[in-house]
Amino acid sequence: MRWFYALAAVAALGCSSSGPEQSEGADAGFGAPAVDGGTLPADRFITKVVSLTRGACSGYGLENMPKVVEGPPIGGGADQGSKDVVSLGNGGEIVLSFEPNAIVDGDGVDFIVFENPFFIGGNPNDIYAEPGEVSVSDDGVSWTSFPCTQTTQNPPYGMCAGWHPVYSNPDNGISPIDPKTAGGDAFDLADIGVKRARYVRIVDKVIEPCPEGGDAPITNGFDLDAIAIVNAALP
Repeated sequence: MRWFYALAAVAALGCSSSGPEQSEGADAGFGAPAVDGGTLPADRFITKVVSLTRGACSGYGLENMPKVVEGPPIGGGADQGSKDVVSLGNGGEIVLSFEPNAIVDGDGVDFIVFENPFFIGGNPNDIYAEPGEVSVSDDGVSWTSFPCTQTTQNPPYGMCAGWHPVYSNPDNGISPIDPKTAGGDAFDLADIGVKRARYVRIVDKVIEPCPEGGDAPITNGFDLDAIAIVNAALP
């Protein structure tokens, strides 16, 4: 059972009732390392939570919104998931922006989504993952989705987010915009024929009943840590 592993993992999350939430971020620098050794401005990451619609068994990290999803990822590596996340819950949805910045289609990977998956027992073929569907929009109205092909509880999950461990962390100097080393789930706008995106939407695809009790450290939904723009309109 998926929740069994969450009980034993560092990425253990809490459970609460569902309901709509809204929050707005601040425009402050984060000092995340860039590929060239410099630092990245705040708008290379999430600067605003446009909306959050929580699913069942959500709530972990909500008290730290929006800061918990702003700035660079706090990766835990291959063997443990980060606790610097907000849980969307079953079927939960979050819409985010990078004001005043935007993602643009450039060479290769354009942005990276960071969740908190990990290898169970260090086995790369046994992944604790909670996939989510990623969609982008330039106006916040019309959306184009990356095909999230999660149909079972076993990888691979195609263009879903939430199944590659996160290695970038401000404490280890690994750049969050270097797709070769950062970890997380990389996306290229060219794959869906989009040139620019100012908004990203993530919808949890893990639809499972919450374990009975509701007071255990459990998780049933996508856990967002951060999003980093690789190819930015305002680099």
